[in-house]
Amino acid sequence: MNITRIFSDERGETHFENIEIPLVDQGDIGFLSETFEVKKLQFRKVPADYDFDFHCAPQKQYIALLDGGVEIETSQGDKREFQTGEILLVEDVTGKGHKTKNLVKKERTSLFIYI
Repeated sequence: MNITRIFSDERGETHFENIEIPLVDQGDIGFLSETFEVKKLQFRKVPADYDFDFHCAPQKQYIALLDGGVEIETSQGDKREFQTGEILLVEDVTGKGHKTKNLVKKERTSLFIYI
C-alpha cells in the first residue's frame, strides 16, 4: 500500500516522500500490514471553499481521505493532488508547514488517526 509522508527537514522546509507499507497475504481475509499503535481517531468535515494557508500539522497523524480531493503545497512550492481513498502521513509538526485546499468546491470529509 502506498502512502505519502509530509515532513519537515532540519531547516524547517516541508517535503513529500512516498512510502510503501508492506502487505502480507492472509488468505481469505485479504492482504494485511503489520499493526500500528495509535492514540486517537477523529472525524473531520471541511466546507466547500476550504483553502488553508501555511500551517503545521497539530500532531503526527495519518489522514484518510474519505471523499473529495485535496491539493497540498509544501514550503518549497511543490504541489501534489490527492484523491478519495488516499492516505497521508503528516509529520510536519514544526517548521514552515504546508498549504491545503479542496480540489473541487465541495464539502470534504476525512479521518484523522493520531500517532
